Amino acid sequence: MLGKRTGSRHIAVVLLMCLFWYVISSSNNVIGKMVLNEFPFPMTVTLVQLCSITLYSGPFFNLWRIRKYQDIPRPYYYRLIVPLALGKLLASVTSHISLWKVPVSYAHTVKATMPLFTVVLTRMFFGEKQPTLVYLSLLPIITGVGIATVTEISFDMMGLISALISTMGFSMQNIFSKKVLKDTNIHHLRLLHLLGKLSLFIFLPLWLYMDSFAVFRHTAIKNLDYRVIALLFADGVLNWLQNIIAFSVLSLVTPLTYAVASASKRIFVIAVSLLILGNPVTWVNCVGMTLAILGVLCYNRAKQITRGREQPTLPLSQTSHVKYSPLEQPTDPYYRGSVNGKLSNGLHRTPGNSLLANGSGMPSGTATRLLFV
Repeated sequence: MLGKRTGSRHIAVVLLMCLFWYVISSSNNVIGKMVLNEFPFPMTVTLVQLCSITLYSGPFFNLWRIRKYQDIPRPYYYRLIVPLALGKLLASVTSHISLWKVPVSYAHTVKATMPLFTVVLTRMFFGEKQPTLVYLSLLPIITGVGIATVTEISFDMMGLISALISTMGFSMQNIFSKKVLKDTNIHHLRLLHLLGKLSLFIFLPLWLYMDSFAVFRHTAIKNLDYRVIALLFADGVLNWLQNIIAFSVLSLVTPLTYAVASASKRIFVIAVSLLILGNPVTWVNCVGMTLAILGVLCYNRAKQITRGREQPTLPLSQTSHVKYSPLEQPTDPYYRGSVNGKLSNGLHRTPGNSLLANGSGMPSGTATRLLFV
């Protein structure tokens, strides 16, 4: 009876968190589109979001007692952390450009191509081949995005290219952040904070040169249009909350369940944006969107099936591989690949094995899906 009650409570918590995630993500996209319609400065919107990550994360993560990371060796920092921050910056800017140029529904349809970029990039960088079933699952994604592109009434080439670059950037970050998390034992939310701070530091001079003068001459800023300012503030807060809640969901469910929930979230965002923003669509366009989302679900199912046959590996260094396989003991997954207290790249792990100070854990293989959603 107690086990059944605990299981029901867990399901209720997951459903409630998913509801919050869907509502916040939809609100973030709708508000972001409204801001860019009245305040067409995607670089400034990116700056606001990076400032939100930088300003809010430190105090709240300390309040939540999330463990702090140890010093990262300087050569490793420049070799992986800095490129990751640059990738996050590029992906964020192009994501806002696509949101500015095309409807939210179409931008999210294009983002459904992330599995395609993941397959191509892992093959390029790690030489990882996928089973035939996985390749076949990409066909409905490509077909659906193609149909949506051809039938998109508000099509814009810059918006399409920006959405594709953004999707590729987020996919690349998801791939390489796994290596960073395994090598350094940094907490996933601390890595998000670190990348946000570094991206802001890199981006600020560029923003001052390219956007600042035009922004300060814009009527919304000159006349202190509180509506636009409030929308900018809300967009930054919602973007930060979306990342936090997404990882909270991920910590409670299996990777496949999370993938299904993420695809469902994309459907929810598209539906809400069509309802609230009212951009015109045809029924063929809706068919393309639906086919692309179903393709994402097929891809995740194909990965789940093939994972049971052969465990995939991800290289952590030039000479070693660590297999992603579930542990029987409730050990922190970030310590997998360590031997006698030493990680595969020579870094020493820190005492304790909890992700948070209160000892909460996460399922295997889920360590990076939040960072870039």
